[in-house]
Amino acid sequence: MDRIYLRTKIFYGENSLERLSSILGKRIWIICDRFLIENGSIRKVLEVIDNSNEVKLFNGVLPDTPLTVIGKGVAILKQFRPEVIIAFGGGSAIDTAKGILYFAREMKADAGIPLIAIPTTSGTGSEVTAATVVVDHETKKKHIFFDDSIYPDEAILDAKLTLSLPPEITANTGMDVLTHAMEAYVAKGASVYTDALAEKAVELIMKSLLQCYRHGDDGQAREQMLLASSLAGIAFSIAGLGMSHSVAHQVGGTFHIAHGLANAVLLNEVVLFNSRDSEVRAKYAQMAYRTGMVERSVDPGFAVDVLLTCIMSLKKMMNMPLTLAECGVSKEDFDKNVRYVAQNAVKDGCTPMNPIKITEQDVELLLKKLY
Repeated sequence: MDRIYLRTKIFYGENSLERLSSILGKRIWIICDRFLIENGSIRKVLEVIDNSNEVKLFNGVLPDTPLTVIGKGVAILKQFRPEVIIAFGGGSAIDTAKGILYFAREMKADAGIPLIAIPTTSGTGSEVTAATVVVDHETKKKHIFFDDSIYPDEAILDAKLTLSLPPEITANTGMDVLTHAMEAYVAKGASVYTDALAEKAVELIMKSLLQCYRHGDDGQAREQMLLASSLAGIAFSIAGLGMSHSVAHQVGGTFHIAHGLANAVLLNEVVLFNSRDSEVRAKYAQMAYRTGMVERSVDPGFAVDVLLTCIMSLKKMMNMPLTLAECGVSKEDFDKNVRYVAQNAVKDGCTPMNPIKITEQDVELLLKKLY
């Protein structure tokens, strides 16, 4: 018997932020990063919150959510005792809120506080998933936690909040969405439900990501990418991820490469690696068929080649680095850490759902190929 679990209520489209106006007389804790306060974006949220609420801001969010920030957040939660938590920002802000709730519940310090996630990037899909990623900066390891208790209760998808996203971040986060969809499609937990979500996500990405990169003020393209992000997020939360994320987590933690960029560098080689298995290769071919990249009459091997070409072309047209060296990793740093990264990648929480078995040697060879 299989199970599909969808917990998050999604509000999307024009004026979806108005959902917050229905919250009355509560202690609201907003978790975001300092930049969203300094650039005034936070006002878009504060303007729709009723004056009957008591609002407290936490602007300590940092990229690659550190455990130290999570600890500080748990202490503030115990002191302020919020009745509603709003995570506002990119994946780091939402992951921080989820991490705080996860550890607060482990410490019996949370009485089921509802979480509302409002993404300002189209990337992690964290607003609809049961996953959160935190970093131990002492060991340079990323840890991913999966727990049904940290699904956001609500997600508000307002494309206007993503209009000012710079091209580089648009590219990085967009490739993260693509990787989510591609990995969920072949993951061990994939099903007819997750396949449909992943296929639609890839279709929207191929139509809208390059447009968002070139014309960031295109509201329709931004909305399509935001929807693709949530579709892919739901898909991978149910089906699982795989090798690209396993390695990207550790590459990011060790070499300080943005998560979406790390996935972009890895994705083509991971598809090739998994395609050694004929059934997995056939599944990738299905993605190419169903999203209209090739006619169904062509050979599966050729279909996968077209899929890989489309992904590579997208990266090149967005001027993305294609190797770890181009991402700024020195040869000395790479040689010093490649084995450590491979060891941690095999232990990563995403690894068990990869469609074929991964060894440390596999990861090390893949990384050397990509350096």
